[in-house]
Amino acid sequence: MITVPRRAALQRLLAAGLAAPAFIRHATAAELPRFALGVASGSPTRDSVVLWTRLTGPLGDDEVPVAWELAADEGFRRVVARGVAPARPGDAHSLHVEVRGLEPDRWYWYRFGALGQRSPLGRTRTAPAPDAAVDRLVLAVASCQRWDHGHWAAWRDAAAQAPDLVLFLGDYIYEGASAAGVPRAHEGGEARTLDGYRARYAQYRSDPLLQAAHAACPWIVIWDDHEVDNDYAGLQGERLEPDFASRRSAAYRAWWEHMPLPPSLRPATAGGGAMTIHGALDWGRLARLHWVDNRQFRDPQACPRPGRGGANVVRLRDCPSIVRQPQRSLLGAEQERWLERGWSLAHPWNLLAQQTLMARLSREAMNPAAARAGPAGLADEDLQGMFWTDGWDGYPGARQRLLSVLAERRVPGAVVLGGDVHASLVADLRVDPDREDSPLVATEFCTTSISSRGRPQRALDEVLPFNPHVRYARSAERGYLRLELDRRELQADLRTVADVTDPHSTVARAARFAVDAGRPGAERLR
Repeated sequence: MITVPRRAALQRLLAAGLAAPAFIRHATAAELPRFALGVASGSPTRDSVVLWTRLTGPLGDDEVPVAWELAADEGFRRVVARGVAPARPGDAHSLHVEVRGLEPDRWYWYRFGALGQRSPLGRTRTAPAPDAAVDRLVLAVASCQRWDHGHWAAWRDAAAQAPDLVLFLGDYIYEGASAAGVPRAHEGGEARTLDGYRARYAQYRSDPLLQAAHAACPWIVIWDDHEVDNDYAGLQGERLEPDFASRRSAAYRAWWEHMPLPPSLRPATAGGGAMTIHGALDWGRLARLHWVDNRQFRDPQACPRPGRGGANVVRLRDCPSIVRQPQRSLLGAEQERWLERGWSLAHPWNLLAQQTLMARLSREAMNPAAARAGPAGLADEDLQGMFWTDGWDGYPGARQRLLSVLAERRVPGAVVLGGDVHASLVADLRVDPDREDSPLVATEFCTTSISSRGRPQRALDEVLPFNPHVRYARSAERGYLRLELDRRELQADLRTVADVTDPHSTVARAARFAVDAGRPGAERLR
Protein backbone atom coordinates (compact mmCIF):
# COMPACT_ATOMS: atom_id res chain seq x y z
CA MET A 1 0.00 0.00 0.00
CA ILE A 2 1.41 3.39 -1.01
CA THR A 3 1.35 6.04 1.69
CA VAL A 4 0.00 9.30 0.27
CA PRO A 5 2.12 12.27 1.43
CA ARG A 6 0.84 15.57 2.68
CA ARG A 7 -1.57 17.39 0.40
CA ALA A 8 0.77 20.32 -0.28
CA ALA A 9 3.59 18.10 -1.53
CA LEU A 10 1.16 16.12 -3.65
CA GLN A 11 -0.28 19.25 -5.22
CA ARG A 12 3.18 20.56 -6.11
CA LEU A 13 4.18 17.32 -7.76
CA LEU A 14 0.92 17.01 -9.64
CA ALA A 15 1.33 20.54 -10.91
CA ALA A 16 4.89 19.84 -12.04
CA GLY A 17 4.23 16.37 -13.43
CA LEU A 18 0.70 15.31 -14.33
CA ALA A 19 -0.37 18.83 -15.22
CA ALA A 20 2.65 19.37 -17.48
CA PRO A 21 2.11 19.51 -21.24
CA ALA A 22 2.95 16.45 -23.25
CA PHE A 23 6.70 16.06 -23.55
CA ILE A 24 6.95 15.38 -27.25
CA ARG A 25 5.39 18.70 -28.24
CA HIS A 26 7.89 20.77 -26.23
CA ALA A 27 11.07 18.67 -26.18
CA THR A 28 14.40 20.36 -26.72
CA ALA A 29 17.49 18.72 -28.13
CA ALA A 30 18.95 18.37 -24.64
CA GLU A 31 15.91 16.60 -23.17
CA LEU A 32 15.33 12.88 -23.06
CA PRO A 33 11.96 11.23 -22.46
CA ARG A 34 11.44 10.04 -18.89
CA PHE A 35 8.73 7.48 -19.70
CA ALA A 36 10.27 5.90 -22.79
CA LEU A 37 9.42 2.37 -21.59
CA GLY A 38 5.71 3.07 -21.28
CA VAL A 39 3.37 2.05 -18.50
CA ALA A 40 1.80 -1.20 -17.34
CA SER A 41 -0.54 -2.67 -14.77
CA GLY A 42 -0.99 -6.10 -13.31
CA SER A 43 -1.69 -8.38 -10.36
CA PRO A 44 -5.39 -7.41 -10.23
CA THR A 45 -7.62 -8.43 -7.34
CA ARG A 46 -11.22 -7.51 -6.52
CA ASP A 47 -10.10 -4.23 -4.93
CA SER A 48 -6.52 -3.54 -6.03
CA VAL A 49 -4.15 -3.34 -8.95
CA VAL A 50 -0.44 -2.63 -9.40
CA LEU A 51 0.66 0.29 -11.60
CA TRP A 52 4.13 0.19 -13.15
CA THR A 53 6.56 2.44 -14.96
CA ARG A 54 10.32 2.96 -15.08
CA LEU A 55 11.96 6.35 -15.47
CA THR A 56 14.52 6.73 -18.21
CA GLY A 57 17.18 9.25 -19.12
CA PRO A 58 20.15 10.36 -17.00
CA LEU A 59 19.11 9.98 -13.37
CA GLY A 60 22.28 8.95 -11.57
CA ASP A 61 21.85 7.87 -7.97
CA ASP A 62 19.03 10.27 -7.24
CA GLU A 63 15.71 9.12 -5.81
CA VAL A 64 12.98 10.71 -7.91
CA PRO A 65 9.44 11.41 -6.65
CA VAL A 66 6.82 10.28 -9.15
CA ALA A 67 3.18 11.42 -9.02
CA TRP A 68 0.48 8.99 -10.04
CA GLU A 69 -3.26 9.19 -10.61
CA LEU A 70 -6.00 6.61 -11.11
CA ALA A 71 -9.34 7.75 -12.50
CA ALA A 72 -12.74 6.25 -13.24
CA ASP A 73 -12.81 8.00 -16.64
CA GLU A 74 -10.33 8.51 -19.45
CA GLY A 75 -10.52 12.29 -19.12
CA PHE A 76 -9.50 12.14 -15.43
CA ARG A 77 -12.50 14.14 -14.29
CA ARG A 78 -13.21 11.52 -11.60
CA VAL A 79 -9.86 10.77 -9.96
CA VAL A 80 -10.33 8.04 -7.36
CA ALA A 81 -6.75 7.72 -6.08
CA ARG A 82 -3.54 9.69 -6.34
CA GLY A 83 -0.21 9.82 -4.62
CA VAL A 84 3.53 10.21 -4.89
CA ALA A 85 5.98 7.31 -4.78
CA PRO A 86 9.79 7.27 -4.95
CA ALA A 87 11.58 5.82 -7.96
CA ARG A 88 14.77 4.49 -6.37
CA PRO A 89 18.09 3.85 -8.13
CA GLY A 90 18.32 0.47 -6.40
CA ASP A 91 15.19 -0.59 -8.31
CA ALA A 92 16.45 0.84 -11.63
CA HIS A 93 14.06 3.76 -11.01
CA SER A 94 11.10 1.44 -11.53
CA LEU A 95 7.82 2.06 -9.77
CA HIS A 96 5.37 -0.52 -8.42
CA VAL A 97 2.33 1.28 -7.00
CA GLU A 98 -0.18 -1.02 -5.36
CA VAL A 99 -3.49 0.85 -5.32
CA ARG A 100 -6.08 -0.57 -2.92
CA GLY A 101 -9.65 0.21 -1.97
CA LEU A 102 -11.00 0.08 -5.53
CA GLU A 103 -14.38 -1.12 -6.73
CA PRO A 104 -14.58 -4.67 -8.08
CA ASP A 105 -15.14 -5.47 -11.75
CA ARG A 106 -14.54 -2.04 -13.24
CA TRP A 107 -12.16 -0.31 -15.59
CA TYR A 108 -9.82 2.53 -14.57
CA TRP A 109 -7.30 4.80 -16.28
CA TYR A 110 -3.92 5.82 -14.86
CA ARG A 111 -0.89 8.00 -15.56
CA PHE A 112 2.37 9.14 -13.98
CA GLY A 113 4.27 12.41 -13.87
CA ALA A 114 7.88 13.23 -12.98
CA LEU A 115 10.61 15.73 -13.84
CA GLY A 116 8.20 17.91 -15.78
CA GLN A 117 6.95 15.14 -18.03
CA ARG A 118 3.81 13.05 -18.22
CA SER A 119 3.60 9.37 -19.00
CA PRO A 120 1.41 7.76 -21.63
CA LEU A 121 -2.08 6.81 -20.47
CA GLY A 122 -2.82 3.28 -19.31
CA ARG A 123 -6.08 1.37 -18.88
CA THR A 124 -6.58 -1.25 -16.20
CA ARG A 125 -9.28 -3.05 -14.29
CA THR A 126 -10.10 -4.93 -11.11
CA ALA A 127 -11.39 -8.48 -10.91
CA PRO A 128 -15.01 -9.19 -10.09
CA ALA A 129 -15.94 -10.01 -6.51
CA PRO A 130 -15.53 -13.76 -5.85
CA ASP A 131 -19.28 -14.26 -5.44
CA ALA A 132 -20.28 -12.16 -8.48
CA ALA A 133 -22.34 -13.70 -11.28
CA VAL A 134 -20.01 -12.97 -14.21
CA ASP A 135 -21.11 -13.60 -17.79
CA ARG A 136 -17.82 -13.33 -19.71
CA LEU A 137 -14.03 -13.35 -19.55
CA VAL A 138 -11.67 -12.53 -22.44
CA LEU A 139 -8.00 -13.47 -22.18
CA ALA A 140 -4.98 -12.99 -24.41
CA VAL A 141 -2.40 -15.74 -23.81
CA ALA A 142 1.14 -15.25 -25.09
CA SER A 143 4.76 -16.29 -24.68
CA CYS A 144 8.20 -16.24 -26.29
CA GLN A 145 8.80 -12.80 -27.81
CA ARG A 146 12.37 -13.02 -29.06
CA TRP A 147 13.37 -9.51 -30.19
CA ASP A 148 15.87 -10.56 -32.83
CA HIS A 149 13.51 -13.05 -34.53
CA GLY A 150 10.97 -10.49 -35.67
CA HIS A 151 8.50 -7.74 -34.93
CA TRP A 152 5.46 -7.83 -32.67
CA ALA A 153 2.39 -7.14 -34.78
CA ALA A 154 0.69 -9.77 -32.61
CA TRP A 155 0.70 -7.31 -29.69
CA ARG A 156 -1.09 -4.65 -31.75
CA ASP A 157 -3.81 -7.16 -32.54
CA ALA A 158 -4.01 -8.38 -28.94
CA ALA A 159 -4.57 -4.84 -27.67
CA ALA A 160 -7.28 -4.28 -30.29
CA GLN A 161 -9.14 -7.42 -29.11
CA ALA A 162 -9.83 -5.65 -25.78
CA PRO A 163 -9.01 -8.51 -23.38
CA ASP A 164 -9.80 -8.34 -19.69
CA LEU A 165 -6.38 -9.80 -18.92
CA VAL A 166 -3.16 -10.78 -20.65
CA LEU A 167 -1.55 -14.00 -19.42
CA PHE A 168 2.14 -13.98 -20.28
CA LEU A 169 3.64 -17.46 -19.88
CA GLY A 170 7.35 -16.79 -20.05
CA ASP A 171 10.36 -15.87 -22.18
CA TYR A 172 9.62 -12.16 -22.02
CA ILE A 173 13.26 -11.55 -22.96
CA TYR A 174 15.97 -13.76 -24.41
CA GLU A 175 19.29 -13.58 -22.66
CA GLY A 176 21.56 -14.55 -25.55
CA ALA A 177 23.48 -12.47 -28.07
CA SER A 178 22.15 -12.11 -31.62
CA ALA A 179 23.45 -13.90 -34.67
CA ALA A 180 24.18 -12.04 -37.89
CA GLY A 181 21.39 -11.24 -40.31
CA VAL A 182 18.51 -11.07 -37.85
CA PRO A 183 15.55 -8.68 -38.39
CA ARG A 184 16.67 -6.56 -35.42
CA ALA A 185 19.62 -7.29 -33.16
CA HIS A 186 20.00 -7.51 -29.41
CA GLU A 187 22.14 -4.74 -27.99
CA GLY A 188 25.23 -6.15 -26.31
CA GLY A 189 26.26 -9.74 -25.75
CA GLU A 190 24.69 -12.33 -23.51
CA ALA A 191 22.99 -10.91 -20.42
CA ARG A 192 24.62 -12.30 -17.29
CA THR A 193 24.69 -9.39 -14.80
CA LEU A 194 22.06 -7.11 -13.30
CA ASP A 195 23.09 -4.30 -15.64
CA GLY A 196 22.95 -6.67 -18.61
CA TYR A 197 19.47 -7.93 -17.80
CA ARG A 198 18.22 -4.40 -17.11
CA ALA A 199 19.50 -3.25 -20.50
CA ARG A 200 17.84 -6.20 -22.25
CA TYR A 201 14.47 -5.45 -20.61
CA ALA A 202 14.80 -1.79 -21.53
CA GLN A 203 15.37 -2.72 -25.16
CA TYR A 204 12.33 -5.01 -25.23
CA ARG A 205 10.18 -2.49 -23.37
CA SER A 206 11.04 0.19 -25.93
CA ASP A 207 8.87 -1.54 -28.55
CA PRO A 208 5.71 0.57 -29.10
CA LEU A 209 3.49 -2.42 -29.89
CA LEU A 210 4.44 -4.15 -26.65
CA GLN A 211 3.84 -0.87 -24.80
CA ALA A 212 0.37 -0.63 -26.31
CA ALA A 213 -0.51 -4.14 -25.13
CA HIS A 214 0.70 -3.34 -21.61
CA ALA A 215 -1.33 -0.13 -21.56
CA ALA A 216 -4.53 -1.87 -22.73
CA CYS A 217 -5.28 -4.03 -19.67
CA PRO A 218 -3.67 -5.67 -16.63
CA TRP A 219 -1.20 -8.53 -17.08
CA ILE A 220 -0.53 -11.65 -15.05
CA VAL A 221 3.04 -12.78 -15.68
CA ILE A 222 5.17 -15.84 -15.03
CA TRP A 223 8.68 -16.57 -16.20
CA ASP A 224 10.25 -19.46 -18.08
CA ASP A 225 13.94 -20.09 -18.74
CA HIS A 226 15.16 -17.28 -21.01
CA GLU A 227 14.52 -14.61 -18.38
CA VAL A 228 17.63 -16.21 -16.83
CA ASP A 229 19.39 -18.90 -18.89
CA ASN A 230 18.27 -21.47 -21.43
CA ASP A 231 16.88 -24.64 -19.79
CA TYR A 232 18.02 -23.80 -16.27
CA ALA A 233 16.55 -25.80 -13.39
CA GLY A 234 16.46 -24.34 -9.90
CA LEU A 235 20.01 -23.27 -9.09
CA GLN A 236 21.58 -25.23 -11.95
CA GLY A 237 22.41 -23.52 -15.22
CA GLU A 238 22.80 -25.14 -18.62
CA ARG A 239 26.58 -24.70 -18.49
CA LEU A 240 26.84 -25.73 -14.82
CA GLU A 241 28.38 -22.41 -13.78
CA PRO A 242 29.55 -22.48 -10.17
CA ASP A 243 28.22 -18.92 -9.64
CA PHE A 244 24.81 -19.53 -11.18
CA ALA A 245 22.98 -18.46 -8.01
CA SER A 246 24.31 -14.91 -8.37
CA ARG A 247 23.31 -14.85 -12.03
CA ARG A 248 19.81 -16.04 -11.23
CA SER A 249 19.53 -13.47 -8.45
CA ALA A 250 20.38 -10.67 -10.90
CA ALA A 251 17.92 -12.02 -13.48
CA TYR A 252 15.06 -12.36 -11.01
CA ARG A 253 15.72 -8.85 -9.72
CA ALA A 254 15.57 -7.37 -13.22
CA TRP A 255 12.40 -9.35 -14.00
CA TRP A 256 10.65 -7.96 -10.92
CA GLU A 257 11.83 -4.44 -11.73
CA HIS A 258 10.25 -4.58 -15.18
CA MET A 259 6.98 -6.40 -14.43
CA PRO A 260 3.76 -4.95 -12.91
CA LEU A 261 4.24 -6.84 -9.65
CA PRO A 262 3.66 -5.61 -6.10
CA PRO A 263 6.53 -4.42 -3.89
CA SER A 264 5.96 -7.43 -1.64
CA LEU A 265 7.25 -9.75 -4.38
CA ARG A 266 10.65 -8.04 -4.56
CA PRO A 267 13.08 -11.00 -4.71
CA ALA A 268 15.29 -11.99 -1.82
CA THR A 269 18.91 -10.93 -1.88
CA ALA A 270 20.08 -14.43 -0.95
CA GLY A 271 19.25 -17.91 -2.21
CA GLY A 272 19.54 -17.03 -5.87
CA GLY A 273 16.93 -14.28 -5.57
CA ALA A 274 14.16 -16.61 -4.43
CA MET A 275 10.65 -15.39 -5.30
CA THR A 276 7.13 -16.74 -4.97
CA ILE A 277 5.39 -16.04 -8.28
CA HIS A 278 2.60 -18.65 -8.35
CA GLY A 279 -0.89 -17.50 -7.50
CA ALA A 280 -4.63 -17.82 -8.05
CA LEU A 281 -7.54 -15.54 -8.90
CA ASP A 282 -11.30 -16.09 -8.96
CA TRP A 283 -13.10 -14.28 -11.78
CA GLY A 284 -16.39 -14.10 -9.95
CA ARG A 285 -18.22 -17.40 -9.99
CA LEU A 286 -17.19 -17.98 -13.62
CA ALA A 287 -13.59 -19.20 -13.44
CA ARG A 288 -10.71 -19.92 -11.12
CA LEU A 289 -7.30 -19.18 -12.61
CA HIS A 290 -4.05 -20.64 -11.29
CA TRP A 291 -0.57 -19.74 -12.51
CA VAL A 292 2.55 -21.67 -11.54
CA ASP A 293 6.36 -21.60 -11.65
CA ASN A 294 8.02 -24.54 -13.38
CA ARG A 295 11.64 -23.32 -13.13
CA GLN A 296 12.55 -22.39 -9.59
CA PHE A 297 11.60 -25.60 -7.77
CA ARG A 298 11.98 -28.34 -10.38
CA ASP A 299 14.30 -31.31 -10.19
CA PRO A 300 17.10 -31.03 -12.77
CA GLN A 301 16.34 -32.57 -16.15
CA ALA A 302 17.09 -36.27 -16.48
CA CYS A 303 19.98 -37.55 -18.62
CA PRO A 304 21.51 -34.26 -19.81
CA ARG A 305 24.24 -34.16 -22.40
CA PRO A 306 27.70 -35.00 -21.03
CA GLY A 307 29.17 -32.13 -19.06
CA ARG A 308 26.01 -30.03 -19.35
CA GLY A 309 22.81 -29.26 -17.53
CA GLY A 310 19.46 -28.58 -19.14
CA ALA A 311 17.45 -30.42 -21.74
CA ASN A 312 18.18 -33.36 -23.94
CA VAL A 313 16.18 -35.45 -26.42
CA VAL A 314 16.42 -39.07 -25.30
CA ARG A 315 14.92 -42.48 -25.80
CA LEU A 316 13.34 -43.90 -22.69
CA ARG A 317 15.41 -47.05 -22.96
CA ASP A 318 18.52 -44.88 -22.67
CA CYS A 319 17.09 -42.81 -19.81
CA PRO A 320 14.84 -45.10 -17.74
CA SER A 321 14.95 -42.74 -14.74
CA ILE A 322 12.30 -40.61 -16.49
CA VAL A 323 9.66 -43.23 -15.72
CA ARG A 324 11.38 -45.18 -12.95
CA GLN A 325 11.66 -42.14 -10.70
CA PRO A 326 8.06 -40.89 -10.69
CA GLN A 327 8.69 -38.68 -7.65
CA ARG A 328 10.67 -36.25 -9.80
CA SER A 329 8.80 -32.93 -9.99
CA LEU A 330 8.49 -30.03 -12.40
CA LEU A 331 6.76 -27.77 -9.86
CA GLY A 332 8.32 -28.96 -6.62
CA ALA A 333 6.45 -30.86 -3.92
CA GLU A 334 5.19 -27.79 -2.05
CA GLN A 335 3.80 -26.11 -5.18
CA GLU A 336 2.22 -29.40 -6.28
CA ARG A 337 0.37 -29.60 -2.95
CA TRP A 338 -0.68 -25.95 -3.22
CA LEU A 339 -2.17 -26.54 -6.67
CA GLU A 340 -3.86 -29.76 -5.57
CA ARG A 341 -5.64 -27.87 -2.78
CA GLY A 342 -6.69 -25.04 -5.09
CA TRP A 343 -8.90 -26.71 -7.70
CA SER A 344 -12.49 -25.48 -7.49
CA LEU A 345 -15.61 -27.62 -7.73
CA ALA A 346 -17.81 -24.52 -7.53
CA HIS A 347 -16.65 -22.81 -10.75
CA PRO A 348 -17.57 -24.03 -14.25
CA TRP A 349 -13.98 -23.31 -15.35
CA ASN A 350 -10.58 -24.12 -13.84
CA LEU A 351 -7.74 -22.58 -15.87
CA LEU A 352 -4.09 -23.47 -15.30
CA ALA A 353 -1.52 -21.06 -16.78
CA GLN A 354 1.90 -22.70 -16.97
CA GLN A 355 4.91 -22.42 -19.19
CA THR A 356 5.12 -25.32 -21.62
CA LEU A 357 3.30 -28.15 -23.42
CA MET A 358 1.72 -30.60 -20.99
CA ALA A 359 0.48 -33.16 -23.52
CA ARG A 360 2.82 -35.98 -24.40
CA LEU A 361 4.60 -35.47 -27.72
CA SER A 362 6.74 -38.53 -28.43
CA ARG A 363 8.14 -39.99 -31.61
CA GLU A 364 6.90 -43.39 -30.41
CA ALA A 365 4.31 -44.59 -27.95
CA MET A 366 5.10 -46.61 -24.86
CA ASN A 367 4.06 -50.24 -25.00
CA PRO A 368 0.43 -50.00 -23.74
CA ALA A 369 0.52 -53.41 -22.04
CA ALA A 370 3.68 -52.50 -20.17
CA ALA A 371 2.28 -49.10 -19.27
CA ARG A 372 -0.66 -50.78 -17.52
CA ALA A 373 1.84 -52.73 -15.41
CA GLY A 374 3.22 -49.47 -14.03
CA PRO A 375 6.79 -48.14 -13.87
CA ALA A 376 8.03 -50.94 -11.63
CA GLY A 377 6.97 -53.54 -14.21
CA LEU A 378 8.74 -51.97 -17.18
CA ALA A 379 11.45 -53.95 -18.90
CA ASP A 380 14.03 -52.31 -21.13
CA GLU A 381 12.22 -53.48 -24.26
CA ASP A 382 9.11 -51.66 -23.06
CA LEU A 383 10.89 -48.33 -22.78
CA GLN A 384 9.94 -46.88 -26.11
CA GLY A 385 9.55 -43.29 -27.16
CA MET A 386 11.85 -40.35 -27.69
CA PHE A 387 11.21 -37.39 -25.41
CA TRP A 388 12.35 -33.84 -24.76
CA THR A 389 13.39 -33.77 -21.13
CA ASP A 390 12.83 -30.07 -20.35
CA GLY A 391 9.03 -30.27 -20.60
CA TRP A 392 6.36 -32.39 -18.95
CA ASP A 393 7.49 -35.41 -21.00
CA GLY A 394 10.63 -35.39 -18.86
CA TYR A 395 8.50 -35.46 -15.69
CA PRO A 396 5.68 -37.92 -16.52
CA GLY A 397 5.13 -38.86 -12.87
CA ALA A 398 4.44 -35.24 -11.96
CA ARG A 399 2.08 -34.89 -14.93
CA GLN A 400 0.20 -38.03 -13.96
CA ARG A 401 -0.16 -36.83 -10.37
CA LEU A 402 -1.64 -33.54 -11.54
CA LEU A 403 -4.06 -35.12 -14.01
CA SER A 404 -5.04 -37.87 -11.57
CA VAL A 405 -6.24 -35.25 -9.10
CA LEU A 406 -8.44 -33.75 -11.83
CA ALA A 407 -9.91 -37.20 -12.48
CA GLU A 408 -10.39 -38.18 -8.84
CA ARG A 409 -12.08 -34.90 -7.88
CA ARG A 410 -13.99 -34.52 -11.16
CA VAL A 411 -12.72 -30.95 -11.47
CA PRO A 412 -15.00 -29.12 -13.91
CA GLY A 413 -13.85 -27.16 -16.94
CA ALA A 414 -10.14 -27.93 -16.59
CA VAL A 415 -8.17 -26.12 -19.28
CA VAL A 416 -4.36 -26.05 -19.36
CA LEU A 417 -2.66 -23.09 -21.04
CA GLY A 418 0.95 -23.38 -22.17
CA GLY A 419 3.62 -21.90 -24.42
CA ASP A 420 7.40 -22.32 -24.80
CA VAL A 421 7.50 -24.74 -27.77
CA HIS A 422 6.99 -22.09 -30.52
CA ALA A 423 4.05 -23.92 -32.03
CA SER A 424 0.26 -23.82 -31.79
CA LEU A 425 -1.03 -27.06 -30.28
CA VAL A 426 -4.45 -28.19 -29.12
CA ALA A 427 -4.68 -31.46 -27.21
CA ASP A 428 -6.88 -33.68 -25.10
CA LEU A 429 -5.30 -34.54 -21.75
CA ARG A 430 -5.83 -38.06 -20.43
CA VAL A 431 -4.37 -39.35 -17.19
CA ASP A 432 -2.51 -41.97 -19.27
CA PRO A 433 -2.05 -40.88 -22.91
CA ASP A 434 -1.26 -44.47 -23.98
CA ARG A 435 -4.66 -45.82 -22.91
CA GLU A 436 -7.82 -44.98 -24.80
CA ASP A 437 -9.88 -45.97 -21.74
CA SER A 438 -7.96 -43.54 -19.52
CA PRO A 439 -10.11 -40.66 -18.28
CA LEU A 440 -10.17 -37.53 -20.45
CA VAL A 441 -9.83 -34.84 -17.78
CA ALA A 442 -8.72 -31.59 -19.41
CA THR A 443 -8.18 -29.67 -22.62
CA GLU A 444 -4.89 -28.01 -23.50
CA PHE A 445 -4.23 -24.92 -25.61
CA CYS A 446 -0.54 -24.27 -26.13
CA THR A 447 0.02 -20.88 -27.72
CA THR A 448 2.72 -20.33 -30.29
CA SER A 449 5.36 -17.65 -29.90
CA ILE A 450 4.91 -13.94 -30.44
CA SER A 451 8.03 -13.94 -32.63
CA SER A 452 10.46 -16.76 -31.67
CA ARG A 453 11.12 -19.17 -34.52
CA GLY A 454 9.65 -22.66 -34.47
CA ARG A 455 10.89 -26.03 -35.70
CA PRO A 456 10.06 -27.20 -39.24
CA GLN A 457 6.46 -28.38 -39.62
CA ARG A 458 7.68 -31.75 -40.87
CA ALA A 459 9.12 -32.46 -37.40
CA LEU A 460 5.63 -32.14 -35.91
CA ASP A 461 4.01 -34.07 -38.73
CA GLU A 462 6.33 -37.03 -38.05
CA VAL A 463 5.23 -37.37 -34.42
CA LEU A 464 1.49 -36.78 -34.77
CA PRO A 465 0.66 -40.42 -35.71
CA PHE A 466 2.05 -41.48 -32.31
CA ASN A 467 0.05 -38.81 -30.46
CA PRO A 468 -3.62 -39.01 -31.49
CA HIS A 469 -4.62 -36.88 -28.49
CA VAL A 470 -3.02 -33.86 -30.26
CA ARG A 471 -5.80 -32.27 -32.30
CA TYR A 472 -3.88 -29.40 -33.93
CA ALA A 473 -0.15 -28.71 -34.36
CA ARG A 474 1.38 -25.91 -36.43
CA SER A 475 4.96 -24.73 -35.95
CA ALA A 476 5.15 -22.09 -38.71
CA GLU A 477 2.60 -19.86 -36.98
CA ARG A 478 3.62 -16.85 -34.89
CA GLY A 479 1.01 -15.09 -32.79
CA TYR A 480 -1.01 -15.61 -29.63
CA LEU A 481 -4.17 -17.18 -28.25
CA ARG A 482 -7.44 -15.36 -27.59
CA LEU A 483 -9.87 -17.05 -25.20
CA GLU A 484 -13.45 -16.05 -24.55
CA LEU A 485 -15.53 -17.98 -22.05
CA ASP A 486 -18.97 -17.88 -20.53
CA ARG A 487 -20.64 -20.34 -18.18
CA ARG A 488 -21.40 -22.81 -20.95
CA GLU A 489 -18.53 -22.66 -23.43
CA LEU A 490 -14.95 -21.59 -24.01
CA GLN A 491 -13.91 -20.47 -27.49
CA ALA A 492 -10.25 -20.29 -28.45
CA ASP A 493 -9.00 -18.28 -31.43
CA LEU A 494 -5.47 -19.01 -32.61
CA ARG A 495 -4.41 -15.59 -33.90
CA THR A 496 -1.47 -15.65 -36.33
CA VAL A 497 0.78 -13.04 -37.95
CA ALA A 498 1.12 -13.01 -41.74
CA ASP A 499 4.71 -11.69 -41.74
CA VAL A 500 6.69 -11.61 -38.50
CA THR A 501 9.36 -9.40 -40.10
CA ASP A 502 6.80 -6.61 -40.62
CA PRO A 503 5.56 -4.60 -37.60
CA HIS A 504 2.54 -3.56 -39.70
CA SER A 505 1.63 -7.14 -40.65
CA THR A 506 -1.96 -8.30 -40.70
CA VAL A 507 -3.08 -10.75 -38.03
CA ALA A 508 -5.89 -13.24 -38.60
CA ARG A 509 -7.52 -16.31 -37.13
CA ALA A 510 -5.77 -19.53 -38.16
CA ALA A 511 -8.17 -21.86 -36.33
CA ARG A 512 -10.94 -21.77 -33.78
CA PHE A 513 -11.92 -24.35 -31.17
CA ALA A 514 -14.67 -24.70 -28.59
CA VAL A 515 -14.80 -26.54 -25.27
CA ASP A 516 -18.03 -27.37 -23.46
CA ALA A 517 -17.92 -26.50 -19.76
CA GLY A 518 -19.33 -29.89 -18.85
CA ARG A 519 -17.18 -32.05 -21.12
CA PRO A 520 -13.38 -31.89 -21.68
CA GLY A 521 -12.00 -32.00 -25.19
CA ALA A 522 -11.78 -29.40 -27.95
CA GLU A 523 -13.95 -29.31 -31.06
CA ARG A 524 -12.79 -27.37 -34.08
CA LEU A 525 -15.19 -24.73 -35.34
CA ARG A 526 -15.48 -23.58 -38.93
